[in-house]
Amino acid sequence: MPSRDESKQLRVLLVAENASAKFGGEAILPLHYFRLLRQRGIETWLVVNQRTQYELTPALATEQHRIHFVPDTKFRQLLERLGRPFPAAVKHFTFRLWGRLLSGIRARRIVRRLVKEHRIDIVHQPTPVSPKEASLIFHVGAPVVIGPMNGGITYPPGFADFQNRWVRRFIGAGRTASHLLNRLAPGKLRAATLLVANPRTAAALPHGVHGEILTLVENAVDLNLWTLGTHVPDVPCRFVFSGRLIDWKGVQYLIDAFAAVSQKLPATLDILGDGPMRKSLEKKTVDAGLTATVKFHGWLPQPVCATLLGSADIFVLPSLYECGGAVVLEAMASGLPVIATNWGGPADYLDSSCGLLVEPQSPGALVAHLTDAMLKLATDAPLARQMGAAGRAKVERDFDWQRKIDQILQIYSDTIDRARSG
Repeated sequence: MPSRDESKQLRVLLVAENASAKFGGEAILPLHYFRLLRQRGIETWLVVNQRTQYELTPALATEQHRIHFVPDTKFRQLLERLGRPFPAAVKHFTFRLWGRLLSGIRARRIVRRLVKEHRIDIVHQPTPVSPKEASLIFHVGAPVVIGPMNGGITYPPGFADFQNRWVRRFIGAGRTASHLLNRLAPGKLRAATLLVANPRTAAALPHGVHGEILTLVENAVDLNLWTLGTHVPDVPCRFVFSGRLIDWKGVQYLIDAFAAVSQKLPATLDILGDGPMRKSLEKKTVDAGLTATVKFHGWLPQPVCATLLGSADIFVLPSLYECGGAVVLEAMASGLPVIATNWGGPADYLDSSCGLLVEPQSPGALVAHLTDAMLKLATDAPLARQMGAAGRAKVERDFDWQRKIDQILQIYSDTIDRARSG
């Protein structure tokens, strides 16, 4: 790893579509990189879309001169409005895709200018995390690092009909078209270093990449925020879910499983997050007679989420399409045993020492497996405590943000050395 003095001499430019703690998902990753690099005294700048300015201006008040906003044009806003009636997957490959490409063209101009003005050593594009997404960050005057990326998954076989077949065909066509798009916008093909979270993501990269491919998990945890809670065994048992309320997160199956658990022992369920399915999920809760024990909290700031997780007993994530799953790591850091589907990202983080992975064989089987797992941990407090302690230890060892920054600094240094020698 480069020495502290060498690191401080680095001049880093981060570029991302969004950098936000409020947008959810991958948008928080560029924000973490920027904050932690600046905490170490490293000269760092950020290029990001203007729509996050309302959040970043007060949050990073002393760093405003280092943040450059890509104008959020009226045309992109029009594309967003036109896409609202369509399914999320269709919007992603059409209206939002063109919006991202237009923003990327403008971002590239800003990046090229800043590289020249500030003598930037390395340009890092941490998002989007999709391995197939095209990038316009190429030939910018400094070596480029892209990632860590995470993707390359589909729905479990038992949920093959989860999406409308026309949507599935559209997604397939979009993924095929991405090979052509990556030649028109060849940032990934020409990047010096590409970071992938796992082998399936490496396999999903566009054909023809020339840079070095390295493995680095995309998620990590701020251990100053996500701390061990009290977790005093209590009645009722407190289950918690955190995430966007969209269909593939599987909250509808969690509510069915919780209804079965509630018939056998006193329990509550806290649902943290918001999204388009909230009303239908609230109605499902009412119809099941669970309004006294299920609470929808809506979107909450991370410190509030950390407090709620710290007072819960068991975390459940029944997601069917989770490439990463930062919430799993946050729950582990909070000392919670985790129940999650054995599919995608959660299966990369969890093992039998710190949680239970349930098979997503079919909707009915998933509900049954969730019910069994929830009952098992709710009725075995020593096992739940043991798993919670093991999860915290694993996060401290493998998923600490400070440790990840150490790794990314080494990657920056190696990439710069290769570029200079080449």
